[in-house]
Amino acid sequence: MAELVREVMTAGVAAVRPDASLVEAARLMRDLDIGDVLVADGDTVVGMLTDRDITLRSVAEGADPAGVSASSACTPDPVCVAPDDSVMSAVRLMRTHAVRRLPVVEDGRPLGVVSLGDLAAAQDPHSALAEISVAESNNERS
Repeated sequence: MAELVREVMTAGVAAVRPDASLVEAARLMRDLDIGDVLVADGDTVVGMLTDRDITLRSVAEGADPAGVSASSACTPDPVCVAPDDSVMSAVRLMRTHAVRRLPVVEDGRPLGVVSLGDLAAAQDPHSALAEISVAESNNERS
């Protein structure tokens, strides 16, 4: 069983600038077949933007996604973990802050993301959430 975040995280960073439009962010998500991107100012993570954020904080409010910046719709200053943090620490942070994804950051630089699905697969590979997450990961690689 995995003990460290680095063993379960999804490596690699999909990021947009804070001034990127939600259309730009949504296209990146579509092209990479992912549901979230980091909002980064250089190497500094300033937010986490999900497809749900775009829907609820912009589209549902009647805003034009082409005219809304990623920084205005993202969750600012997301709780982050380090690659050498324990998996249980990541679980506690998700539970405490009611989030499903945590940026993985080392020396101030983003390395990837650890999701609830990643943790479920590590803790119980046969759970329904783990099986769904593994299936989604396999589809993303297709």
